[in-house]
Amino acid sequence: MIEIRKTEEFIVWLDNLFDLTARAKIQARIKRLSEGNPGDTKSVGEKVFEMRIDFGPGYRVYYTKQGQKITILLLGGDKKSQNQDIKLAQRLARNL
Repeated sequence: MIEIRKTEEFIVWLDNLFDLTARAKIQARIKRLSEGNPGDTKSVGEKVFEMRIDFGPGYRVYYTKQGQKITILLLGGDKKSQNQDIKLAQRLARNL
């Protein structure tokens, strides 16, 4: 089992997501990630990964890894804000 940690930025983003179905789908993907199955994921550089959730506006969860057993959820967003979200996620990862 992989330990999942969350930044304050990620917690605020998820808490402010009012679409309860989307929130449930994102939480289900996080659970799968903790079990070692990240699903539709790609590297976006600087040790940051983008987990794509095929629902609604195309939700994204950005995360980084510390070793083999710890994953840190950095930020969430959607396809529309993808470029700025990637830059912010990379900055958050550098500052851990």
